[in-house]
Amino acid sequence: MSADAAGKESMVVFPLGDRRFALPTADVVELSRPGVIQTFPHTTPGILGVLVRRDEVLPVWDVARALLGTDDATQKFFLVVRRNFAGSESTALLISGECQMLNAEVMPPPEGAAAHARGLLWLEGEAVEVIDLGRLVPSHEHSNRPTLEAEKEGEQA
Repeated sequence: MSADAAGKESMVVFPLGDRRFALPTADVVELSRPGVIQTFPHTTPGILGVLVRRDEVLPVWDVARALLGTDDATQKFFLVVRRNFAGSESTALLISGECQMLNAEVMPPPEGAAAHARGLLWLEGEAVEVIDLGRLVPSHEHSNRPTLEAEKEGEQA
């Protein structure tokens, strides 16, 4: 993460429902208009399906459920972020509107904050939670899905 001489960090602030959240700019690839989410049977929690973008298949993760406890937020855009999840180098997060990029001082999260909270920044009198994607999005290495090797071993037994 880059910080300038004044101790400020470059952040992308995005709306989700009636709240705003932030990610370090280094984690964000692009903001994209909605596309068609392809669904298929799977057991990965939080994944709505996949999005094909620039010849890349991106898992689409329901970040509203993880951050707001609901999937009722109006979702208008995809925020494509760098995250190795389910074998993909990037992941698409559904968000509610356009993003804002800014340099801000990130304060430590308050005591008792959610595990995914990396810190807080103040924007227009509102505390905006800075997200640590590594703690928010479960890693594919820790999924409950058996690996291909385990499935093959089970077939041979």
